[in-house]
Amino acid sequence: MNETPQVPDTATYTAAESAPDVLDRIVARTRIEVAHRSTLMNLKEISAKAREVEFHPRGFGRALKEKTADLTPGLIAEIKKASPSAGLLRDPYDPVAIARSYEAAGAACLSVLTENSCFHGTTDDLVAARNACQLPVLRKDFIVNPWQVYETRLIGADCILLIMAILKDEEAAELVDHAKGLDMDVLVEVHSEEELNRALVLDTSLIGINNRDLKTLTTNLETTVTLAPLVPPDKIIVSESGIKTHEDIKRLSDVGASGFLVGETLLRSSDPGEALRALLGNS
Repeated sequence: MNETPQVPDTATYTAAESAPDVLDRIVARTRIEVAHRSTLMNLKEISAKAREVEFHPRGFGRALKEKTADLTPGLIAEIKKASPSAGLLRDPYDPVAIARSYEAAGAACLSVLTENSCFHGTTDDLVAARNACQLPVLRKDFIVNPWQVYETRLIGADCILLIMAILKDEEAAELVDHAKGLDMDVLVEVHSEEELNRALVLDTSLIGINNRDLKTLTTNLETTVTLAPLVPPDKIIVSESGIKTHEDIKRLSDVGASGFLVGETLLRSSDPGEALRALLGNS
C-alpha cells in the first residue's frame, strides 16, 4: 500500500517559495501517488476490500459530541513527525508511545499525519497508533480522490479530513458521500468565510477552522474567533493550529469551539501526555 513513484521531495523549501506553492506541490504529488497506487489496486478492488473490514468505526464525531455534552474540551491530539512550517518535531518518533500517552491523559480523539513528503508520515503510523489505543482516529492527509477514502477505511481510520482550499464543491460532496457510505465521519477544514459557506452545504456536522494562514504559514486564533459565530449551532466546531495554553482553549470555547486539534504544542514537549493534561487544565 505504501509503494510510491519517485517524485520530487517537498520536505524543505526556501523562504522565496510561498506556502501556496508548497500546498500545490503536495497536492500534485498526492495525485501522482494515488494514480500510481490505483494501478496496483483499482477503485473497485479497494472499495470491496474496505467494505469487508471487520472492525467498526469508533465514532469520531460521537466522541466529540460526548465531550461537548459534558462541557469538557474535545481535544484531538495529533501525531506527526514533521511539518513544513516547523520542520522535524520529534526524534525519536514513536506513534505507539505517543498514542498511549494521549489516551491516558484524556484526549478525545487522535489525528495522525500520513502524508510523506512534507510531514514524513505513513499509513503504517496510523495503523500502529490506532492499534495502541481505543481512541477514534482522524486520518490527516490531502484527500483529493475517492480511492483515498477507501484506503482510509482499509487502514482503520474513523474520520477523514477534507480541505476546502484544495477541493471544488462537487469534489468535496463526492468525497463526503463515499465516506458516509463507509460509516466514517468527515471533518471539513476551512480558512475563510467563503470556504465556510461552501462547507456548510456539505452533509457533515464537523467543521474545522484552521488558524494557520495558508499563504504565510503563520497562525492567529482570531480566525476561529471571527468564523465560529457564523457556524450554525447544530455543528461541532473544531479549532485547529496555534493552540498553546489552557487559556487559549477557554478563549476559543467562549466563541463556540468545542473541539481542539493540537499537535506541535504537544509534540515539542518532553512528555506529550503531561502537556495534554496542562492544555485541559488537569496538570
